[in-house]
Amino acid sequence: MKIYKLPSGTLLESGNKFVLGPQLDWDQLLASENLREELSEKSKNWEVIPEERVTSLLANLLSPMGNQEIWAAGVTYFRSRTARMEESQDAGGADFYDKVYNADRPELFFKATASRVSAPGTAVNIRKDSSWDVPEPELTLVLSPSGKIQGYTCGNDMSSRSIEGENPLYLPQAKVYAGCAAIGPCLLITNKPIEETATIRLEIFRDNVLAFVGETALTQLKRKPQELADWLFRANTFPIGCFLMTGTGIVPDDFTLEVGDKVRIGIDEVGVLENFIEKI
Repeated sequence: MKIYKLPSGTLLESGNKFVLGPQLDWDQLLASENLREELSEKSKNWEVIPEERVTSLLANLLSPMGNQEIWAAGVTYFRSRTARMEESQDAGGADFYDKVYNADRPELFFKATASRVSAPGTAVNIRKDSSWDVPEPELTLVLSPSGKIQGYTCGNDMSSRSIEGENPLYLPQAKVYAGCAAIGPCLLITNKPIEETATIRLEIFRDNVLAFVGETALTQLKRKPQELADWLFRANTFPIGCFLMTGTGIVPDDFTLEVGDKVRIGIDEVGVLENFIEKI
């Protein structure tokens, strides 16, 4: 089951059928501990719509969230560990990333409030005071108030590698700013874990030409998604649920984003999230 947030309603995909319903209170919705069952009940009398109408509706989506916080995990793939060690070598911070990759406690950090999250098809930002910027494609968990994984979405954790690489203590500035994240295009609501063989793919287009492509599989994720969720909830409460980005295994080398680039993130079973780049 997939749920899409529209400017004036809610689109639900189940099996080969799309149904259209009213706007929902997404704070209340994601506060549910039985999201799939609740959506099934709510959508019983929604309007079945034809495929041609679905296409037009999917062209104008909002971020599938209410006022939930987005958190993120770092250094959960070996590729990320290596990249972070390289970029922070001169600052003397390389050992930190090696140690956290092998530690029991993961790196977790606050990523974004809802106001900092860009909708599918809109702009995500790079910073004017940064010289090296990349998108980070991440499987993102939809977590209930009790910390249960209720679904998944695509996440774009925009990052300034030059700012973080200068000093690891600059992480909040490298990660948290207006337009620093995007999620979507939908929430995949399921009671089953996503397949570990699922592939995450990143494509970056410049002047309509493919400038970078990379992919990884969830088999490369060092920590299980529920393990990361459990750590996040150890000393935190989220009455309306939250989102947790699980880290990236794709880090473009010798590449930095430019204004006008288009970023496309695809995750098997979930969908494709597209955004373009602006500068703030």
